Amino acid sequence: MAGWKLNPEYAALGDDFGSLEKVFSLQGERITRDPLSEVIRVERSGVRYYVKRYWGGGKGLRRFVGRPRIKAEWQNLRHFAKWGVPTVPVVAYGLERQAGSFRRGALITREVERTRDLAALALSRDAKLRDARWVDHVSRQLACATRTLHDHHFAHNDLKWRNLLVNEQAALFLIDCPSGGFWWGPFLRRRVVKDLACLDKVAKYHLSRSQRMRFFHQYSGKHRLDAADKRMIREILQYFEGRE
Repeated sequence: MAGWKLNPEYAALGDDFGSLEKVFSLQGERITRDPLSEVIRVERSGVRYYVKRYWGGGKGLRRFVGRPRIKAEWQNLRHFAKWGVPTVPVVAYGLERQAGSFRRGALITREVERTRDLAALALSRDAKLRDARWVDHVSRQLACATRTLHDHHFAHNDLKWRNLLVNEQAALFLIDCPSGGFWWGPFLRRRVVKDLACLDKVAKYHLSRSQRMRFFHQYSGKHRLDAADKRMIREILQYFEGRE
């Protein structure tokens, strides 16, 4: 049994994106591929779209039970949009099951034009990262978006610089979140620390100590940090010790 949804505003693309069968027959530029999935890029009427196709539900038990990875990804992107967190526009999504087990699924997103991910900027040592005003503008957006996720008891679980896009106007977008989910209590706190540690893992090589501390102030919404905040900062700094 297959379920497929093409958002009404993209109805004109039904010949290409109108069913799971059509989506799996699409040809395009391959961006990535692994044993469970692939991403291709296609262009229609001057607009580029990313087509992520899965033929495995995920790693471990997720291959057989629970929410398939592709379903988690489209649901999480829809959560982001609902909460006002800037992300890529979702065009279509769906999956097919056979005898109750996941068989295949896909997600199509529209390209956010003229963007680069922060990891690429760091790798190329882009001058923007040395522009204090640019860094502060992006930092405030990232702090707000991250805090919004966490306030909804949601952890991204892969909040790395490669999953953060910025455009020419320095507007930020969060992408690629198939492993994110809802947590509570100490489980949420541990995931929150991981999200913040993932961000700082690269930041410590490209931003000043004061810029990194300013981000935490922006995230916490506090001018003065208390003992609990300082304890969390220590946990963030120690999170990847011995694993790099």
